[in-house]
Amino acid sequence: MGLLLRIVVNAVALWVASLIVPGIRMAEQGTSGTIVTALVVAVVFGLLNALVKPLLVVLGLPLIAVTLGLFLLVINAAMLMLTSWVAGLVGMPFSVDGFVPALLGSLVVTVIAWASSAITSDRR
Repeated sequence: MGLLLRIVVNAVALWVASLIVPGIRMAEQGTSGTIVTALVVAVVFGLLNALVKPLLVVLGLPLIAVTLGLFLLVINAAMLMLTSWVAGLVGMPFSVDGFVPALLGSLVVTVIAWASSAITSDRR
């Protein structure tokens, strides 16, 4: 159930980012088309974060240490740009137009994911 919740949260976060960040677009195809697009892009984003991001973090560890963690924002932006590229390969209408929109979008996605995990976490 936790995986499904994370996919839905990422889908909502990516959709919100496409609404408020200029340069990030999720093409409107009607309500059901947008939901399907958001869910597929969220799955792609989750897979890339699980498979590619750890490698980038390990390779970027010296820069992460020197910048006191701020380089993680660059890695998150790169992951969003990679998600856009892979989404284009599978025919999903999701695009990121450059580094600055990717950086702003990654901030939006991170804040929404953080807020939702704070709200939905089990405090035992």
